Parts: sequence; C-alpha cells; structure tokens
Amino acid sequence: MKTCISSKGQIVLPAEIRRQDGIEAGQEFTIERLERGEYRLVRLSSAANAGLVDWLLACPEKGFFVPVESESTDTL
Repeated sequence: MKTCISSKGQIVLPAEIRRQDGIEAGQEFTIERLERGEYRLVRLSSAANAGLVDWLLACPEKGFFVPVESESTDTL
C-alpha cells in the first residue's frame, strides 16, 4: 500500500488502514528511524477511561445517575 507526504510534511495513513485499526483523528503515534528509508510507526495507547465522561454526558436519559451517600470506613 502506498501513501505520500502532504504539503505540510505529514504522513497520510490510507483509509483502509485507519478503518481496520480504528484509527481516529487526534490519536498519537511514535515514529522511530530504524535505518535510512525504514521507519517504525506505533500508535500510543490512550488512557483506559478516555472518552468516558463524554460518553456518560451523552446519556439520553438525564438524571439517571443519582449519587449515593457513602458511610465512613474509619471504624472498620
């Protein structure tokens, strides 16, 4: 599969690869120069809860979550 360098010096990942690996805009990668003409591109893993707050705020039923008062565990 071929790709090119954009006019801004960016590497373009083909849509097929992005689709197969679930790559989305804003994800970060590291690039390592192995030798002349050979490079290694590795996607950095995102935090386990990345996007959780957005997902919770998108809940269609507002007021579903009700905080529960907790008791102190100091006496245990």
